[in-house]
Amino acid sequence: MLAPVSITSSVPEPITPDAPVVLHSPLLTQEWLDLTFVHWAVDPAAVAGLLPAGTVPDTLDGVTFVGLVAFRMHRVGWMRLPGVPYFGSFPETNVRLYSVDEYGRRGVVFRSMDASRLVPVVMGRLGFRLPYVWSRMSVRTGEDGEDGGDMVAYTSARRLPGPRGAYSRLVVRPGERIAEPTALEHFLTARWGMHKPFLGDAAGFLPNDHPRWPLHRATLVTCEENLVRSAGLPAPAGDPVSVLYSPGVRVRLGRAAAGPSRG
Repeated sequence: MLAPVSITSSVPEPITPDAPVVLHSPLLTQEWLDLTFVHWAVDPAAVAGLLPAGTVPDTLDGVTFVGLVAFRMHRVGWMRLPGVPYFGSFPETNVRLYSVDEYGRRGVVFRSMDASRLVPVVMGRLGFRLPYVWSRMSVRTGEDGEDGGDMVAYTSARRLPGPRGAYSRLVVRPGERIAEPTALEHFLTARWGMHKPFLGDAAGFLPNDHPRWPLHRATLVTCEENLVRSAGLPAPAGDPVSVLYSPGVRVRLGRAAAGPSRG
């Protein structure tokens, strides 16, 4: 594992529920629907070497987090063109970490991105250098629980490039909408970009903006997975520190750049 990178040139930007930069000329548009966020606390030293050069783990009260985020990607579109109805709509499940760079920008780092459409997987890997993998997946909503409450179920089983045998099965029961998210809930969801390898040793930052998250706390009914361990992270120990659900938001993504982002 690589040694952690020390960054002291900038104070991390504030965590805000609204995007700090509005993207007037987006590179991509898409919707993220029926999202479940499952998070475990982790020692920053255990994940520092897995982040791109020029970034360090973002922390809250001395710890960072690993997230398992399952959702439906819907109608991905280029620029301002209409979203693609078939190839642009598919289930996706991500394993992600939390990062901050020398400009103080807080973001996420994806360790794996399971998706069920082969064409977007290939484009994501070749065009954006993102860790997309092709998997068999499903998202089912409206299942009645024993108490009559609706549930949402997500499944994935990895195809290519592997590792074969990587899988997940999540079932959650969404609760009431959260009127005012806690500091932790803002930290885990109000992330306005991703860090990824860019040019040379620099970490690129790809910004996004979307309306404020409509968040619900959720009950984790089933969690069977090895995606976290398959992404090179310690297997989760104990119960998650946070389980959230959102019906979704419409998203705009900008262009990756090493320096400060513009709208």
